[in-house]
Amino acid sequence: MKPIYYGWWIVLASFVVAFYVAGTIFYGFTAFIDPLADEFGWSYTQISLAASLRGLEMGLLAPFVGILVDRFGSRKLLFSGVLVLGFGNVLLGFTQSLAMFYGAFVLIAFGAGGCTSVVTMTAVANWFEKNVGKAMGLTACGFGASGLIIPVIVWMIGVFGWRTTLIILGIGMWVIGIPAAIVMREKPEEIDDSPQVEEIKVIGEPSQRQKDARAFRYAEILKEKSFLCVSLAEMIRLMALMAVVTHIMPYLSSMEISRMSSGLMAAGIPLLSISGRFGFGWLGDIYPKKIIMTLCFGIMALGMLSLCYIKLSGMMYVFLFLFSNGFGGITTLRAALLREYYGKYNFGKYLGIMMGFGACGGIIGPTSAGWVFDRIGSYHFVWLALSALIGLAIILILKIESKEELTKSPEMQV
Repeated sequence: MKPIYYGWWIVLASFVVAFYVAGTIFYGFTAFIDPLADEFGWSYTQISLAASLRGLEMGLLAPFVGILVDRFGSRKLLFSGVLVLGFGNVLLGFTQSLAMFYGAFVLIAFGAGGCTSVVTMTAVANWFEKNVGKAMGLTACGFGASGLIIPVIVWMIGVFGWRTTLIILGIGMWVIGIPAAIVMREKPEEIDDSPQVEEIKVIGEPSQRQKDARAFRYAEILKEKSFLCVSLAEMIRLMALMAVVTHIMPYLSSMEISRMSSGLMAAGIPLLSISGRFGFGWLGDIYPKKIIMTLCFGIMALGMLSLCYIKLSGMMYVFLFLFSNGFGGITTLRAALLREYYGKYNFGKYLGIMMGFGACGGIIGPTSAGWVFDRIGSYHFVWLALSALIGLAIILILKIESKEELTKSPEMQV
């Protein structure tokens, strides 16, 4: 019987890490906003700022993480990130002041930098050539499946309180994350098995290695139009996504929807994104990724708009289907597009820079949404504004050059 290609074990390990980190830190944070506000009397703006601090792992740290992962490999960064992230969650459970709250989230940001997309997607990119869209789609599905954790978090807060819940989640990070880090391998050459050689033999061509290993210069990359377009579009995507996942439960509570129903809807956002993550990733292996990504942004914009009318019959399902599939597809395609255009040898650096742009949106989105709600008591203006900005992202994606045009660009020559 032919053994399973080890690259798929890398995908599984990345899936598990993404599942737990996204569920406890990224999507699950919305369940803690009201309990924190009730206990400490903090405003939504003050609490939302923590989500911005959490975004440091995709902002100030992401380009740095990109350099580290290309130099030291995914395994070492993942192991370190798991340890720090677990400790950050435990510390958050002992919060006594706003300063301590922010400090714990800074620590969480450093830990998450070793556990999320830059590290896991780089590991997957190193192992796949022919099926990169499918492999990255499956990895990204871990973030979507994390929605299953949200109702559990809501239940745990109700039973044990938010402090004990955070401590349990921190310990769980160690229990789940450390074995996943052990599974990681940096490159196929570490596994002496013929199926591995068959899967990646096309990568070994000297001309391809020379092309992919071209000198990496940040100044040149930041001048390249296509890379800037996709990075700015990613900034808009994170602005909308972070605003929604951070404030979805407070928003639904303001619409007089029960906390349990709000928790289920918050869980539905990442869960329903699974079909978009894998489905659009699969389509990206067949059709031009630029076209599929444009379609995803259009679907996401319509979903964002429908959030304004969530109390209308059936509109909740319309929002979940459109918004979730849209942002899920982009999550996969952004990495697959970078892998296709720029190869694997500098992939971590490219993805790190792009996520740095995205973090700017991730910082602005939730904080601005909280500020608007504190001032006018409504989120509707925020959702409308974000819908319009996603329309701008569509224009940016349409300006991306084809791969053939990109390779002729002077900045991309060896």
